[in-house]
Amino acid sequence: MKNTIKVERARKGFTQADLAEKVGVTRLTIHSIETGKFNPSLMLALKIADCFGTKVEELFELENDD
Repeated sequence: MKNTIKVERARKGFTQADLAEKVGVTRLTIHSIETGKFNPSLMLALKIADCFGTKVEELFELENDD
């Protein structure tokens, strides 16, 4: 699954630590999601989307091999 979290963070001026604090996870978790090493739970994906004022499907997209 690919995502645009890093791009959205930059638009909002958030660091990984800022976003992590807002959604209640560690900075390492945000890093792992951004690099595709970890797929968030639905609840976490919804929290992240809410922070950006967007929909989950605008942040996350399935790839052909998913």
